[in-house]
Amino acid sequence: MTVTSSGHQYDRLALMYLGDAEVFRTSTAEPTSTGIVWTYIKEMSQYNALWKKPQKLIFDLGNIITDVYTGPFNVTLTAHFSYAGNARSADLILPISAMKSAYNSSSAFTVPSDNTTVSYTIPDTVSRAVVAISACGQSEEEFWWSNVFSQDSEDFTGTVGELYGYSPFREIQLYIDGILAGVMWPFPIIFTGGVAPGFWRPIVGIDAFDLRQPEIDISPFLPLVQAGQQHSFEIRVTGLNVTDGTATFADTVGSYWVVTGNIFLYTGEKTNSKKRVLPQVEAPAPKFTVTRHLTQNSTGGNDTLSYAVTAERTFTASSSEYSWSQKLSFSNYGYLNQEGYSQVNKQLTSGKNTISKLGSKSSSNETTFSYPLLVNATYGITANSLTINAWMERGLEIESTGGPGLSTYTFVSGPYQLHTTQSGNATYNSVTGSSSVSSGSTTDEFHSVGNGVPYSRSVSAVNGSVVSDTQAGADTVSVSNDMTALGRSSVRSMLGRGPGSPPS
Repeated sequence: MTVTSSGHQYDRLALMYLGDAEVFRTSTAEPTSTGIVWTYIKEMSQYNALWKKPQKLIFDLGNIITDVYTGPFNVTLTAHFSYAGNARSADLILPISAMKSAYNSSSAFTVPSDNTTVSYTIPDTVSRAVVAISACGQSEEEFWWSNVFSQDSEDFTGTVGELYGYSPFREIQLYIDGILAGVMWPFPIIFTGGVAPGFWRPIVGIDAFDLRQPEIDISPFLPLVQAGQQHSFEIRVTGLNVTDGTATFADTVGSYWVVTGNIFLYTGEKTNSKKRVLPQVEAPAPKFTVTRHLTQNSTGGNDTLSYAVTAERTFTASSSEYSWSQKLSFSNYGYLNQEGYSQVNKQLTSGKNTISKLGSKSSSNETTFSYPLLVNATYGITANSLTINAWMERGLEIESTGGPGLSTYTFVSGPYQLHTTQSGNATYNSVTGSSSVSSGSTTDEFHSVGNGVPYSRSVSAVNGSVVSDTQAGADTVSVSNDMTALGRSSVRSMLGRGPGSPPS
């Protein structure tokens, strides 16, 4: 699938569906005053079960037209079909979604407001099942990794305004018939424009053009759901409540997360119902440690806030044929100073997921991952101007032995290795009612081995132009020499975080 888009708008989330099943989540490129054009090519063979039948295709790319944002989007979708390749794909795909394609609408759930429960009868011929979850925060939750404890959300209302709460920790949970079937600790996606616009011309944030769907193998639950009756599947998102130094699940988050899922079913020999054993689930509560310290200045106003969250979690679900296990680790250290006008967050999420086939023909597949993130932003605010000075270091590391078919997480069908990092500095200066100017430099390192093919590339961009690229024959890109735009009066209304009032 090739997507070619053009427009002048600020970054927007886009979702593509075949019927009610989400098959692609992407976003727009960082615009310039003269517009921008970009193309993305995506492998779609993991959805062969859907492509084999007539489908209603919905591409949902919302837009806002105002006196400030005046640009429409032009989007072209092109599908290339080929009989080449022999990677296995699922035999049946069932969506966990709001099922709104009949109304020509997006089928994404909005969490926490929506009930995300769906029900299905799973055929007895299914021998393997994997749930892929697509989830990312928006509005108060877009920069969840920089959120504070809810008790601190009003610490700096006199300076930067209300802060977003429920801590910087998030967990996505999958339930089958009300039983926890697995979890996912999300990758901290940063869309174009996020933190500071100057980072993202023309290099975009890691995965911003193709958000991965982490997978939970629910094969141990097949004995439960293959009983000839309907069974429920539900996705939840939770943050933390912190009271007196103790953290517990909040069972909710701020507004809002965009969530869907797909159940990938692989058929095999018919299961013998007499040998069915219900899954044994071991899901002890995560081990959380939290700290916080708030200081005042000489006039009694709040000056600095430091806070930290660490978490460890293990999960295992086993039945007679399969065992699914997870071992996860998380840490986030946050610090606000200058009465909230400067903030830094250092976060690391890592884990290992293992699916094991039991019995005489035992085997296992393992996926490990690591998401390091370090972001600092300092804001300067006057009566008619604002500035942003920011720097960031972030990365994504994945190593996987593969699974039953094409993965929505690694995008390949077999072993996979990925190591990618981004780092840079950016500034933004704006005069209200006049103009703004942004600048920045970003370096991206990418190294992968997929389907046995190694690939490496290093790219650096400064102020909208690619200044170095190790890929032979790559074109030098200059998206615009004009890094100016209309001046803005609020950082938060522009970026979704930082000082000022939120978007109306």
